[in-house]
Amino acid sequence: MKSSKKIAFLFPGQGAQYVGMGKSFYDAFAIFRQTIEEGCDLLSFDLKKVIFEGPENVLTTTKHSQPAIFLISLATLKVLQEQFPSLQPCVCAGLSLGEYSALVASKKLNFQDALFLVQKRAIWMSEACEKSPGSMSAVIGLDPNDVQQVIASLNPPHKVWVANYNCPGQIVISGTKEGLQIATEKLKLKGARKLLPLKVGGAFHSGLMLYAQEKLTEAISAVQLLKSDIDIVMNTPGDYVKDEKEIKSFLIKQVTQSVYWQKSIETMEEENVQTFIEIGPGKTLTNMNKKIQIKGSSYFVDKAQDLDNLAEIQ
Repeated sequence: MKSSKKIAFLFPGQGAQYVGMGKSFYDAFAIFRQTIEEGCDLLSFDLKKVIFEGPENVLTTTKHSQPAIFLISLATLKVLQEQFPSLQPCVCAGLSLGEYSALVASKKLNFQDALFLVQKRAIWMSEACEKSPGSMSAVIGLDPNDVQQVIASLNPPHKVWVANYNCPGQIVISGTKEGLQIATEKLKLKGARKLLPLKVGGAFHSGLMLYAQEKLTEAISAVQLLKSDIDIVMNTPGDYVKDEKEIKSFLIKQVTQSVYWQKSIETMEEENVQTFIEIGPGKTLTNMNKKIQIKGSSYFVDKAQDLDNLAEIQ
């Protein structure tokens, strides 16, 4: 019997990875093992070894972490679907990289096509980081409008952008080392409590990723999207996207443009989504939901024992 509540499946992005993620599922569920093996075969690379054994500095590289998080998220989804067939989403969404997992979960993109796109995205974003070095910082304690005004006053000439509107108190900026230094000074003068440098390999969701976006354009344009009744809420507009051409367009733009995650969650709540289930490593999105102060319920499925909490959803 299908759940009476409107359910959203959410998928994490880069940064959620950790060595050993998914191991409890791998040990317990054949369908998880099959999905991981299929992914490794398609990639012609033993990504499983990197996921379960590390070392951490290898797993956290963009070219490894992106396909690894995608693969663990989709294998976890398979387990959830097998164990709780009544938990059917009406909508899916994913943070940055997680948008690819969401497109598969919403049955708009097949697993193989999505995996190859993620692999290419990871390689091209790594190359973009080498061509245009940069980083990211979280802005703590400043209103989004104030952050926008400061960044708009700096760019141009300084290469710095607002990358993520994640949740109250968590705005992320992205840019060159010089751009971030100047932005840090200006934002503190504006009233920011502090700026926290993020441990990332580059300036994601900024103009410095233009190389990767241009490379991805052809690959995404060529892929076939599927018809599905499950909705998708996308990062760039922070809204439901129905049109196939627009889905592809926003998937391309997402590489260089801001992620409106808080708006995405609030938009789903406006459409009476009552239950949010985060599927994949960590519980970053569940923690963000607390800060957004959603009215509905949030669950995360990171380890096999987390499945027990889903039994209460009717």
